[in-house]
Amino acid sequence: MLLNIVIILAAMIALLLLLGAVRSNAFRIERSTVIAAPAEKIFPFLNDFTHWGSWSPWEKLDPALHRKFSGATSGVGAVYDWEGNKKVGQGRMEILESVAPTHLRIQLDFIAPIAANNFALFDLEPQSGGTRVNWVMTGARPYMMRVMSVLFNFDKLIGKDFEAGLANLKQLAEG
Repeated sequence: MLLNIVIILAAMIALLLLLGAVRSNAFRIERSTVIAAPAEKIFPFLNDFTHWGSWSPWEKLDPALHRKFSGATSGVGAVYDWEGNKKVGQGRMEILESVAPTHLRIQLDFIAPIAANNFALFDLEPQSGGTRVNWVMTGARPYMMRVMSVLFNFDKLIGKDFEAGLANLKQLAEG
C-alpha cells in the first residue's frame, strides 16, 4: 500500500516536471479596453510614473510603499523604483520607448520576492467613440516558472490586475 502511494506520488511529480519542461519559455499577458477619451488625454497618465498612483492596481496594496522617481520627468529615461510589502515587492521600471500618444515600452525589473526581467507595452489606437488601450507584459519563463504555470494560471492572476488597472485608467480619463 505504501509502495503504491510512493509510486503514484513519484509519477505525479514526474508528470508535473515533464509538463513544465514542454511549456513555452516565454509568456505574454494582454488585456485591453476602450476608453471614451482621446489618446492625448490618456497617454500622460502612462508616460509619467508620478501619475501611476492614480490608476495602477498595485499602488494601493501597500499604504507605506516607498517610491523613488529619477531620470527624465516623463517619457524615455523616466525611472520608477519601488519597495513595499510582500504584496508589491521591490522593483524598477524605466521607459525605453515613448511615441506620444500611441506607444509606450517599459523595462520592468522585479527584484523581490522573485527576480524577473520583463517588458510592459501600452498601445493606444483610435476607435469609434474613444481609444483602445492595450496593455501587454512579456518576458522569459524559466523552468521553475513553467512548472508552476502547470498549477497556476498566471494569465488569470495577473490579468485581473491589468483589468483593474485599465478600469481605473478608464474612470480617470473619462472623469
